[in-house]
Amino acid sequence: MTIGWIGFICFLLLIVVLARLGTSRAFSGPWPFYSKKLLTPPEQTLYWRLVKALPAEVVFAQVQLSRFLGVRKGFRFHEWNNRINRLSADFVICGMDGKVLAAIELDDATHLKPERRAADERKNKALAAAGVRLIRWQVSAMPDEQAIHAALHPVEPAQPTTSITPAPSPALNRHWRP
Repeated sequence: MTIGWIGFICFLLLIVVLARLGTSRAFSGPWPFYSKKLLTPPEQTLYWRLVKALPAEVVFAQVQLSRFLGVRKGFRFHEWNNRINRLSADFVICGMDGKVLAAIELDDATHLKPERRAADERKNKALAAAGVRLIRWQVSAMPDEQAIHAALHPVEPAQPTTSITPAPSPALNRHWRP
C-alpha cells in the first residue's frame, strides 16, 4: 500500500512539473497581442461632440459598469457583480467631483441581435437600480452638440409665480377700509 501512495505522489509531482513547464513556455515566447483603437469611428465622433457640448463635465469612454456600480450590503457581491461582469457603458458623464451624471450608449445594428438585447436589458436594469440615467442614441441619428447639451441639461419649466398684492396701508390711502 505504501508503494501505491508513493507512486500516486510521484504521478502528482509529474503533473505539476509538466504544468509548470507548459506555463513557462507560454510566458517565455511572444504574446499574441496588438494595439487597437478604443473607439469606433462613430464613437469617436460622439466622444468629441460630448466633450464640446459638456465643457463643465468629464467624459469617460468604454467604462466597465463594475467601475461605477456597487452592490448594496446584504446582497451576495459576486452573484450580483457577475450579472454586470463584462458589461460596459460607451460613455459615462461625470461632474467635476466624480459623481456619475449619466451613462450614454451609442446603438447600432448589432443591438438588434438576441444576445445583445439580453445584455442591453441587464445593463438597463442595473443602471436603473443604481439611479443612473441612461441615454441611448442610434448611430443613424447621432445628436449634435446642442441636442447633447439639452439632453443632459434639460431646462426646467418656469414655476408659476403667485403674486400677493398687499392691502394698501391706511396711512397711505385714507379711503381704504377693511
